[in-house]
Amino acid sequence: MSGHKLDKIDRKILAILQKSAKITNAQLSKEIGLSPAPTLERVKKLEQMGIIKSYHAKLDTEKIGLGVTTFVLVTLKGHNKENIGRFLNEVNNVDEIIECHHITGSGDFILKVIAKDISSYQQLMLEKVSDIAVVDNLSSMVVLSTFKDSKVMPLP
Repeated sequence: MSGHKLDKIDRKILAILQKSAKITNAQLSKEIGLSPAPTLERVKKLEQMGIIKSYHAKLDTEKIGLGVTTFVLVTLKGHNKENIGRFLNEVNNVDEIIECHHITGSGDFILKVIAKDISSYQQLMLEKVSDIAVVDNLSSMVVLSTFKDSKVMPLP
């Protein structure tokens, strides 16, 4: 909802919830300086408007056995509506593809893929991703280390 004007309190709520979605309504209300009832109303309004889309736990990928992250540049055989639809339908069925972005430049899409190890990644690419009929070319970039992985959006 790009047309919605966020006031100072809305921005403060969003900043706090992005950093700690588990905060209680009572604690949130203290931090923003409102009583609990109007605080809850504001949060519900932000959810109903689709500004707050969901709440997630951020996991340590290595600690849960997912040691390889890659970005994959994908070029389709033809950049038309039908091929894009077929590609997206297939991508949505692959759990290891955690992000998919339609892009400009030398490829059509960029995927963020997570796997247990290089062997698992290779198997995934050979058996699932490169088998997508409309895929023409794949170019993989393996993440060696990550220095910033923020999910906190800057609030204009």
